[in-house]
Amino acid sequence: MKTAALLSQALAADPHHHEALLLREKLFQTFVPRWHFPMLADTERNQAYARAIAATVRPGDIVLDIGCGAGLTAMLAARAGAKHVYTCEQQPLIAAAARQVIAQNGLSDRITVISKWSHEIVIGQDMPEPADVVVSEIVDTVLLGEGAMATLTHAMGALAKPGARAVPESGTLQAQLVQSDQLANQWQPPQAEGFDLRAFHHLANVAQITPNDLLHYEFKPLGSAIDLFDFNFMRPSLAHGHVSAALKSTNTGVAHAVLVSFEMDLAPGVRVKSGLASDGHWGCNAYLLDQPRLVSAGQSVEITAQHDSAQLSLSIHPERTQAADPKALWMSPDWQRTQHGGLAPSQPQWPAAEMPAQTPPVH
Repeated sequence: MKTAALLSQALAADPHHHEALLLREKLFQTFVPRWHFPMLADTERNQAYARAIAATVRPGDIVLDIGCGAGLTAMLAARAGAKHVYTCEQQPLIAAAARQVIAQNGLSDRITVISKWSHEIVIGQDMPEPADVVVSEIVDTVLLGEGAMATLTHAMGALAKPGARAVPESGTLQAQLVQSDQLANQWQPPQAEGFDLRAFHHLANVAQITPNDLLHYEFKPLGSAIDLFDFNFMRPSLAHGHVSAALKSTNTGVAHAVLVSFEMDLAPGVRVKSGLASDGHWGCNAYLLDQPRLVSAGQSVEITAQHDSAQLSLSIHPERTQAADPKALWMSPDWQRTQHGGLAPSQPQWPAAEMPAQTPPVH
C-alpha cells in the first residue's frame, strides 16, 4: 500500500512519468490476479450468484463473504436484505479498491471490509457474532486449488452459526474423454523439421484450458462426462478422495485427453459449470494421454483420480491389449486427420481375411 501511495503521488505530479507508470502496472499485475477482470465480466456467473444469494440470504442475516474481490458478492448480499455483511480480503490493494466500490454504491454502512484471511478473523473482534450465511467464490478449475475446502471447513465451524447456510452449496468434479487435433498439435507436436520430439511430451501432462482455448481447440466429446468427486460446501470435509473409473467411448475417434470440469450448485435450482457446455470465465484441465489412442464405440480408457482436499491428480492407465475393429479405426476420418504433419504410428494388425489390397497411405 505504501508503494501504491508513493506511485500515486508521483503520477499526480506527473501523469506521464515513464518509470512510475511501469512500476504501478507491475505492482498491479503482481498483486491483483488478472482473472478478477474476466470473472467480473462473466454475466452468466454474476446472474447465477445474484439469484442464489437472493434465494439464500434472509432479512436480518449476518453474512460472511470470503474473498471480497471487487465487492460484488458482498453487495449482492446487502441487496438481498442482510443486516450486515463482513467481507474479507487479505490483499490490501484489492481491499482498498473494494471499499471504494462499496462506498460509491452507497453501502459502506452495511458492508465491512476486513483486510485479513478468513482464518485470521476473530468473532467478537472482527465480527460481533457468527454468520448466518457464508458466501464464497474461492474455487479454481478443479474446485480445490484456492484452498476452498480448508477455508470453508474453518469458516463453517468457527465463524458461522450451527446450521448456517452457504453459497455455493455443493460441487462435483467430472471427467470426459475428448478428441482435439489442435490440442495434440500444440501440446504434443510429434516432430519438427523432421526430428522426433515425442520424448519431450512427458514434461507437459496437464494443459490449463482457458475459455478461448475451448473454442480454438474444437474439442469433440468421445463419450459422456462421469462424476469423480462430490464436495459439500455447507458441511465441508478435509477427507481425501480416490477413484478409479472407466471413461467409455460412444464414438469412434482418437482420444487425446481427459477433460476435467465442474458443476456447482449455488442454491436449489441455480447451477454454474465449466467445460464444454460453459460460456463463462472458468477454464478446465486437460490431462493428456501419453500418445493419441484409437478408440471405437464401446471401448474405455481407464483413469485414476485422487485428491488431498487441496489438489487433484489424474493418471491414465496404459492401453489394454483388446481386440477392436481395426478397419473402423484405420478408416476413421478422425484418425486420418491426426496424421497430417505428424509421425506415422505403427501399422495396425489387420485380420488376414480382411487385409486390403493396398494399405492406405499415412501422411
